[in-house]
Amino acid sequence: MFTFEIADFVPYRNREVLDRVRKISGKDLERHPNPNFRITVMSDPGSVWIADMVARIQRSDMLNERLTMVLPNPCPTVYEAVTKTVNMLGINCRNVHVFTMDEWADQDGNIAPTDYQAGFSHSCLKYFWGGINEKLRMPLEQIHYPTTKNIKDYSAMLTECGRGGADIVYSGPGWAGHIAFIDPLTPEFGTPSVEEFLTMDARVVTLHPMTILQNSLHGCFGCSGDIASVPPRAATIGPADVKRARNRMETHALSTMGTFSSWQRMISRLILHGEVTPLVPASILQLMDTNVFVSEEIAKPIECLEKVGY
Repeated sequence: MFTFEIADFVPYRNREVLDRVRKISGKDLERHPNPNFRITVMSDPGSVWIADMVARIQRSDMLNERLTMVLPNPCPTVYEAVTKTVNMLGINCRNVHVFTMDEWADQDGNIAPTDYQAGFSHSCLKYFWGGINEKLRMPLEQIHYPTTKNIKDYSAMLTECGRGGADIVYSGPGWAGHIAFIDPLTPEFGTPSVEEFLTMDARVVTLHPMTILQNSLHGCFGCSGDIASVPPRAATIGPADVKRARNRMETHALSTMGTFSSWQRMISRLILHGEVTPLVPASILQLMDTNVFVSEEIAKPIECLEKVGY
């Protein structure tokens, strides 16, 4: 057998666990010892996310109750479907408060403004808030996003607005296992203790190299591996914000422009069935009441495809 040391930059390195989760595929991914950690493998997880958002917004209108949502970005196709449905049904969004979960920052921790085209607040304002009919739209001040001025108070703002925490956090994992930009091995979240990790609030962080590499493949950076165009730091909610939420929905469905190729296939397994550890930040969801929807493409077996190139 040919054996080797795992590359130094890889955050999680337990070979026994990696070998075990790599072998899980298909409907076997749905089996988990925590009955409140519900995993569903299906063809189109995004449709459930859209339906859940619309249902929650409609309920807030009908019952005249505040709804506090934490949203990932950029998700223009999801938000286009949500806003067109909201407009078609005439759902009033007056009670909806949105918190974007993260935003880019420069090397000094200055957070990107809303006119930065690759920015997450820019995307949310343009495709979510901007897509809602003006007569149905929530006031602009109910769209909250991290700024250099508010980042130290961002978790407190979210907790106060949501009366203890968000009603729902929507998320999806990054290549290094992050939730939002809660990256592994970043000094700002530097603890091996899960208990301490779960107490940490929003902050500006230094991004793991894998996060920069992953984002260089995203549309807002040209899908071209242009790693020099990706900012080195970011603002993010903290693990405590995820824990305080009343509901959580995670979606694992990203592939490379709709192909089989996906950087998410392996990290999905490690998040769902590996060790709960700050080295795989989104693994904390295993401890919580969470719905996870995994696409059938992500659930396909991981095999050596020796006739396939890049």
